[in-house]
Amino acid sequence: MDPKGNWAQDVLRCNLCETPVPPMYCDICHIHLCKACVGEHLSDESTEHKVVPFKKRGSTTKCRNHSSKICELFCEQCDIPICVKCASSKEHKGHEFIDVVETLENQKEIILGDLQELEKFIYPKYEEIASIIPVMKADLNENSKKLTKAIEKHEEDLRREIDTMIKKLKSDLDEMDSKYLTVLNKQENEITRTIFVIKQSIADLKRLLNSNDVSHISAYKSRNAEFRRLPPKLTATLPKFTPGKINKEQLYQQFGSLSALSIKTEEHGYTMDSPDAESSSPNRPLIDVPRVITEINTKFRHNNPLRRVSCQSDGEIWTSGNDKMMRLYNLQGKLVKSVQTKSGNRPEDIGVTRSGDLVYTDYSDRTVNIIKNTQIQAVIRLQRWKPLSFCCTLSDDLLVVVISDKDNQIKVMRYIGSTEKQSIQYNDKGQPLYSTGILKFICENRNLDICVSDYGAHAVVVVNQAGKLRFTYTGNTSSTTLGCPRGIATDSQSRILIADDIKHGIHILDQDGQFLRYIDNCQLHTPLGLCVDSRDNLFVAEFYSGKVKKI
Repeated sequence: MDPKGNWAQDVLRCNLCETPVPPMYCDICHIHLCKACVGEHLSDESTEHKVVPFKKRGSTTKCRNHSSKICELFCEQCDIPICVKCASSKEHKGHEFIDVVETLENQKEIILGDLQELEKFIYPKYEEIASIIPVMKADLNENSKKLTKAIEKHEEDLRREIDTMIKKLKSDLDEMDSKYLTVLNKQENEITRTIFVIKQSIADLKRLLNSNDVSHISAYKSRNAEFRRLPPKLTATLPKFTPGKINKEQLYQQFGSLSALSIKTEEHGYTMDSPDAESSSPNRPLIDVPRVITEINTKFRHNNPLRRVSCQSDGEIWTSGNDKMMRLYNLQGKLVKSVQTKSGNRPEDIGVTRSGDLVYTDYSDRTVNIIKNTQIQAVIRLQRWKPLSFCCTLSDDLLVVVISDKDNQIKVMRYIGSTEKQSIQYNDKGQPLYSTGILKFICENRNLDICVSDYGAHAVVVVNQAGKLRFTYTGNTSSTTLGCPRGIATDSQSRILIADDIKHGIHILDQDGQFLRYIDNCQLHTPLGLCVDSRDNLFVAEFYSGKVKKI
């Protein structure tokens, strides 16, 4: 430090000679060294040393089993750094090792890539999504105000109608009262007059009885017959008010109702291209020479060959063979997890929905099953037909190839959930589109075409979304015929990729069936299952070797 106090920052110095800014560092002794002092430091044989450039300090790790040793190697199988002594032990016999520095550099590249992706793509995307929430809240508030106003207006309209109805009922009652009262008043007046006449007659008759006037008595005429005709009896049924039963449901219907609030959480509702995902290019070309990027060794072998592969994500793949287990591997070949079919039968085909749920068909059990949170649910249960292969569509429907019990007829069925929505079996001439037999694979293209590889017909049959035949591919007539088509997949450019297990290659077509390329330089052996990830990497499942090759 500057003794005069004119300091702003301490300068690193060599721990042996005080030379400023030493470029080297001992990772064991944790001291800074200039180049001139490195030899002197290494001459101290009382302890082990590891001198590295200053920027690479901290890269040295002591072995957990041999504390005096430095980890110079990295075991790929155990995924840990080890020393030379560990490498020769039984624990790591037959394992593959790489230099620990190389591992460090590789990991740093991955970390740097992740950091750049987070900073440039993921974080901004989250900020963008977060900025949408206040807008949605504002929309919610505006909608609530609008609906409240509409409800209140409708309330006024309804009250007005109720008031009108009540006024009419009261008016009708007043009219009926007035009518009846008029009749009563008229009869009352007539009776009153008659009573007056009767009273007068009674008085006259009493006078006559007390009189001896012959002329008056002889002139008397009786009116009793007239009075015996009593006035008509009025009988009236007075009005009653019968309140209608208030039917709340009907009242709600008449008043109106709010539609239900629908909150849908889409697992992949927001999409984002990975920084190295070239698939975002509208016209991504094929590379000149296809190459194998990674080989993933699975547990499948000759006695339990590998049959299917499906991308769970860009970093994990599902696989299945002839046993009852479906296995998820990462790209380093590590088994992530295993799932057993519910019935104990082998899965005929496997796939992954857009929300990431595993789906499989059970031929013997006649079911299509989905696995959600470790729970297996049969979403489709067939009768007189059995499910073969299937695919999850862009709209999350299921396209299922099924075979009939009776005569092995084949058709493609579209399901939305458990409901059958479409059946594809015949061409315009009423002829079957597909050959009999169980070896069929299916996928949906980006243009919504439905592509089926038909092993028995040595062909790929492509129909449009409505089920109308577009074309049939049997090979490139100029050079490459289609031997035995197996797995089929499509990429982001709507190209169709077909595994040919007899010729050990991959046919690539455009969406209209034009041959583009044949992959025969990747040492493929009996390719069977195919899938393509979001970056247009092709994964090929080799039947007998049990390997999945990423191309």
